Amino acid sequence: MSTPPSSASVGVIAGAGSLPFAVAESLRGQGRTPVLYAIRGFCDAARVTAYRHHWVALGQVGRLTRLLRVEGCRDVLFIGGLVRPGLSEIRLDWGTLKVIPSIAAALRGGDDHLLTGIARIFEQHGFRLVGVQDIAPDLLMPAGALTRATPDVAARADIDKGLAALHAMSPFDIGQALVVIDGHVVAVEDIEGTDGLLARVARLRDQGRIRAKAGTGVLIKAPKSSQDLRFDLPTVGPRTIEGAIAAGLRGVAITAGRAIVAEPQAMIASADKAGLFVTGVAA
Repeated sequence: MSTPPSSASVGVIAGAGSLPFAVAESLRGQGRTPVLYAIRGFCDAARVTAYRHHWVALGQVGRLTRLLRVEGCRDVLFIGGLVRPGLSEIRLDWGTLKVIPSIAAALRGGDDHLLTGIARIFEQHGFRLVGVQDIAPDLLMPAGALTRATPDVAARADIDKGLAALHAMSPFDIGQALVVIDGHVVAVEDIEGTDGLLARVARLRDQGRIRAKAGTGVLIKAPKSSQDLRFDLPTVGPRTIEGAIAAGLRGVAITAGRAIVAEPQAMIASADKAGLFVTGVAA
């Protein structure tokens, strides 16, 4: 099936958090029309009213594809937080029933397998699945430090160690983040996400399990080496900085051009106030 041309209207399938709205504002700035397909139970009901939108439940493939066609959205983006559903949580409409074998197969793999499987379903319906880098590149992490503070020699060594470790773990679809302190990988992201990872490091410091002084160590975030970059890019924002402060870290490093910055002004202000660095690094 040939790839359809880009459309003026973009379907933004919106989960939790601020990113769907950041994407919508970026599209408006480009003169394109964002149409938000707000996922019930996840998307912010108060904020979505500022945009053209429709509500959809998890699994309503038929309703969603019909509404995308009504709005003329050939380009479709998945963005925002979402908890992996079980089959029993999926709302089945007729369109879903027709592709339930494909959905079941996608759910049996890791996150990358799930997202790629769902993308294939939409592409079979004639849509073009796009990523933030395709339609809102202004939201991507730039190269270099965003903050007044910059990594010192020790922090750069921790960053290099963290990037190598993440690359080595990529085939196992484990996570996109870890913390390195004084050359030691002390914690790896799991199902709790980055917030949970940083809370765990803070707890380990409080318990004396991490003896390195506060103000050392780096949170490193990078996509998996084989990841489909249209989905689930690593993200940093103000909450990341709050967690890094509580964890006693020196800074945050995230891959430039392959990660998203949420609420950058608030994030930078918070990091500068605490003396943390936030820097974009090569993958």
